[in-house]
Amino acid sequence: MDVNEDRTVSSLELMRWIGWAQRKVGEDWIRERDLSHEQAFVLGYLVQNPGAIQRDIAQVSRTSPASVSSLLQGLERRGLIERRTPTSNARTKLVHATPAGTELIAGFETAMTSADETILAPLDEAERATLHALLTTITAEIPQPSRD
Repeated sequence: MDVNEDRTVSSLELMRWIGWAQRKVGEDWIRERDLSHEQAFVLGYLVQNPGAIQRDIAQVSRTSPASVSSLLQGLERRGLIERRTPTSNARTKLVHATPAGTELIAGFETAMTSADETILAPLDEAERATLHALLTTITAEIPQPSRD
């Protein structure tokens, strides 16, 4: 669809289109590494939070402990994570991304930054600043997405 030909496209529809383009880049990047979205999320979480426990992973990923257990088993079979038992508590398993897991997802932020640059390429610096100011004004009035 050529945006210039169809003036009935709303501003919010255009914003959804941009969000779709960003999401597609992320999904393609994850798929190229033979990961599901959930696996990539958990692996990224473990890189940033080494030694997390399964309950915390379930909470942050908003899924059940049983689902997390299955997901972790798949990552463990691929050598992307490992579970360690601390000497202080044999019932607890601390989950860590392995070097292979860390390496597999390295570069995601760079890929997403590159996608953002591609999306914003038609705009000069002043237009980017104006867009940012407008979006900041709009988002100041709506609830922020929860990160927990």
